[in-house]
Amino acid sequence: MKDTFGALAIKTTMLVIAALLLFAPFLFQDVRALEVAARICIFIVLVASYDLLIGYTGIVSFAHTMFFGFGAYGTAIALKQMGPGWDAVAFGTGAGVLLSLVVAAAIGLISLRVKAIFFAMITLATASVVLVLASQLSQITGGEDGITYRVPELFKPTTKLLVDENGQVLRWFGVKLNGKLAAYYFVFLTSMVLFFLMLRITASPLGTVLKAIRENEARAEAVGYRVVAYRTFVFCLSAVVASLAGSVYAVWLKYTGPETTLSFSIMIDILLMVVIGGMGTMWGAVVGAVLMVMAQYYLRDLMGAAAEAMAGIPLLPEFLDPDRWLFWLGIIFILLVYFFPKGIVGTLMTKGARR
Repeated sequence: MKDTFGALAIKTTMLVIAALLLFAPFLFQDVRALEVAARICIFIVLVASYDLLIGYTGIVSFAHTMFFGFGAYGTAIALKQMGPGWDAVAFGTGAGVLLSLVVAAAIGLISLRVKAIFFAMITLATASVVLVLASQLSQITGGEDGITYRVPELFKPTTKLLVDENGQVLRWFGVKLNGKLAAYYFVFLTSMVLFFLMLRITASPLGTVLKAIRENEARAEAVGYRVVAYRTFVFCLSAVVASLAGSVYAVWLKYTGPETTLSFSIMIDILLMVVIGGMGTMWGAVVGAVLMVMAQYYLRDLMGAAAEAMAGIPLLPEFLDPDRWLFWLGIIFILLVYFFPKGIVGTLMTKGARR
């Protein structure tokens, strides 16, 4: 059977996004564009791991950034205390994953038996406590100022991956083959592996069980599935993936602070990305992350250019003032929800299935 238009559009979009991210250092040769591409890679993993909870299992959690922060802070503290070595990266990543696993298991076993709204409030309270601790334990976490540190030699911009006969760093298509390039492909490849791991999980029998729990928890329990055990497992799995994403982000950013990893605004961004892309689709994480991150970085610039172009028209330049970018972001989000009630990918898949 031939692919429907919706399925074909999704596949084409995914291939285009993958190609753009793969060749981003060569296609967009400025620092800001590379930062945007790396952030998209990280948030694809972060949003996909959250989709495992809310989209596939029906678990509403507000503690996802907490696990993201555990991974980032674990790596950051290890690099600060042990120096810029791979042993520090491995130890910090392992510590962050272990802490995330322990906290997620404790929250899951204690709280997942209660109703969804109460579990959401418990996760929100736990995340708030961790945010306060990160801000106050300044001797360990750097407080509100965060932590700056050095990363392994391979990822330093001064590192020469390949040199010519004169000892100068080689260039491909005008791009220096240095540590910055290595750092980006570390982020890209790690994110790709984590994303396809989650994609494989959702396509496995485990994914089918999770969907059954989401649709009718009582029926799944009656059939013989241990619902609390499955929900706790997926909560722990999602926490571990978020922690790994935080560790990768810490290596890329060379800075970790409450605003970059633990803030509630990041949690809101994750929710928006899931809704925009489509819950329970996994591919929606890609679309949602790309659109949201691009809007955060470039919507102000686009509005500024539009305001200048319409300078002679009454009122329009005022409405398009770059300082009002959040207002227009809200309008765009409302329109997306109206025209794509199940998210962009979810709506396209539903329409394709009907056809």
